[in-house]
Amino acid sequence: MLRGLFNFIIFSSLYVACCAILMIWQTNTLLQIRDINEAYYFFVFCSTICSYNFHWYLTPADYSTSERILWGARHKTLQLVLCALGALGAAYGFWLLREQWLPLSGAAVLTFLYSAPKVPHRAFIWLRKIAIGKTIFLTAVWIYVTTLLPVFIEKQPYSPTILFLTLHRFFLVYAICILFDYRDLESDKKEGIRSLITILSASGLKKLYVSSLVLAAIFALVLFPVDGWMLTAVLLAPVAITALLTRYAISNRSDHFYYFVLDGMVMLSALLHFTITALS
Repeated sequence: MLRGLFNFIIFSSLYVACCAILMIWQTNTLLQIRDINEAYYFFVFCSTICSYNFHWYLTPADYSTSERILWGARHKTLQLVLCALGALGAAYGFWLLREQWLPLSGAAVLTFLYSAPKVPHRAFIWLRKIAIGKTIFLTAVWIYVTTLLPVFIEKQPYSPTILFLTLHRFFLVYAICILFDYRDLESDKKEGIRSLITILSASGLKKLYVSSLVLAAIFALVLFPVDGWMLTAVLLAPVAITALLTRYAISNRSDHFYYFVLDGMVMLSALLHFTITALS
């Protein structure tokens, strides 16, 4: 029963939606956004549930041994229900934030582009041929929604902190996406979806991955003046752990490892930050 509950939390995308909420909290805290729009938390949570369940509903299980994909194949109705409920919640959140319709629309477009190649219609099939599209779209969505949109909505003035936090998160999430792309190499080839993994050599991919982690670490160090070693330590933690897990990730195909541990790396610094703040 506990395993079934754990699978539901992970595979229904409730877990990843909570990851997004924590990252937004950290953005608001670091940038000292005081007039936090709570409707945005609701909008992002519902949008994440909708978009991820839509994505996995479209993912075929014909040639997969993935536990998540097979779980989705057994729970198609549940995925549609969660997608519909998420869409209704997102629509309501969009209405509450309607004055910010333009930046919110940008998030919707980026989110759709990530899943569009899976739509079985010739109008979208050409997107499968776009090199690196899958990786770039997913990374762009996460950074735009969790880091930039709160700034746009609350009309925060530009600051170096915004830039460095955005770059730190971008390269961390990008490195994690590379590991996911490497794992999904065979299924992407069978679906005709191109990514960096399908066009780069092994050495080229390794250089890109290592460079992304190094840049994530550098921009974490650059943020030292914002809150001293506490912030630097929590930002470096997921970078260091991801690096240590690389060899295991490459040789392992466990969905629980990828969708719980690796997905958790995107919000680990926010979770540590929240815990330290709550205890202090």
